Amino acid sequence: MQETVVQNKLYYNAPELSNLLGVSLGQSYKIIRTLNSELSDMGYITIAGRIPKAYFKTKYFGFEEK
Repeated sequence: MQETVVQNKLYYNAPELSNLLGVSLGQSYKIIRTLNSELSDMGYITIAGRIPKAYFKTKYFGFEEK
């Protein structure tokens, strides 16, 4: 069975977030937990250790991607 690689991933993982923000891996996990908690409180399904790119950009940069 062949695996397909998704070029346009929907989520950031902790190492990607760490590189993007220039913070430690532990800090990136903390950010992901905080944002996933917010999403969960709003009724969304979350994935541990990953954060949707669109939600992160909205919270961090203050705008929505179209």
